[in-house]
Amino acid sequence: MKVTALCGGVGAARLLRGLVRATDPAQVTAIVNVGDDCDLHGLSISPDLDTITYTVSGSVNPATGWGLAGESWAAMDALKRFSDVAPPGSGAGATWFGLGDRDLATHLYRTGRRHEGAALSEVTAEIARAFHLGFTLLPVTDDPLRTRVVVDGDDLDFQTWFVGRRHEGTVSGVSFDGANGARPAPGVLEALVSAERLLLCPSNPLVSLSPILAVPAVGAAVAARRDDAVAVSPIVGGAALKGPAATMMADLGHEVSPVGVARLLARFAGTLVVDEVDAGLAGAVEDEGMRCVVARSVMSDEEAATALALVTLA
Repeated sequence: MKVTALCGGVGAARLLRGLVRATDPAQVTAIVNVGDDCDLHGLSISPDLDTITYTVSGSVNPATGWGLAGESWAAMDALKRFSDVAPPGSGAGATWFGLGDRDLATHLYRTGRRHEGAALSEVTAEIARAFHLGFTLLPVTDDPLRTRVVVDGDDLDFQTWFVGRRHEGTVSGVSFDGANGARPAPGVLEALVSAERLLLCPSNPLVSLSPILAVPAVGAAVAARRDDAVAVSPIVGGAALKGPAATMMADLGHEVSPVGVARLLARFAGTLVVDEVDAGLAGAVEDEGMRCVVARSVMSDEEAATALALVTLA
């Protein structure tokens, strides 16, 4: 079956790991959020693309779900010597966004290729081949698109809030700079139109899936295929398994449950998979216009991820 998945970071990466076991990887395309991307130390960093690459290739740090296994931090430790001499307001030598020594190689390669004029989608394909992924990995757009979050009255870029401030504070607004003018990266629309199944991975609907859907042509293409689209709720038992999705939903007035997820995604997907602990909410989900499928959705290992992938395909 030809499958196209819309992806954020850790949750999507785990489901993709199961998906490439459940079906032919050559038939899988992952369209990935770039709203979290940032430039730091002169490097082009794409956290969600890298988390998927590392996870599906078996290279990820299993303790964190991001970064590389066997990592060392000599470069970040060496940068700390400059903390007392950097002038106020300077970002030089910043260590709040940790970049492991092995992880740096990915960013150095991406940045070097971007300086040579390569588009992000071109570089992503090269990195995917280097990690022997076997499926197609695409950024949603090659154009600049950045998520911004209003927290306690401060308008912040996503990584400053998510990593720098440890995603603390009350969120009162989310926006996607550049989304309205962004064009789908080469291959994105073709993957959406030709897929037999569209899959909205269990990613934060507000800052992982929404930046993808905010690209006008992409959002329209997904909405046109909603009957073939299956979403997996990232909220289980009233909580997010990873990240700030639950607190963000509450801050912004959304119900923290699969019902709240259904209200956010019903325009784009006809089916929502919810975990067994939320089986009692199936009727309320269907009242929001989505077919509800109850299954084990907590991906504690590769077998669980594969089983969940099979549910979405069926």
